[in-house]
Amino acid sequence: MSSTIQIRVDNDLKNKADALFKELGTDTTTAIRMFLAQAIANEGFPFEIKRKTANPYAAMSEEEILQKLESSRAHAEQGMVREANDVISDMRSKYGI
Repeated sequence: MSSTIQIRVDNDLKNKADALFKELGTDTTTAIRMFLAQAIANEGFPFEIKRKTANPYAAMSEEEILQKLESSRAHAEQGMVREANDVISDMRSKYGI
């Protein structure tokens, strides 16, 4: 026996999801089944859920920030630097931004 799950989503979200899953060789229904199966296998969400922090340094003390700045200055004095474009390129490939 099978059950039906109905959900309402924004048209734009559904269209983007449909297109993505089609590119991946599946459909949205199968992707949702895969999500549910992985949730069962992981006994929770099959991915990390966390709140975005606008300021990653907000949780750091002033002392910790000053230590990081001092460490950065020392690295720069030793020539341990990278071009900003290289760092941005690495971040885009690693994080998909």
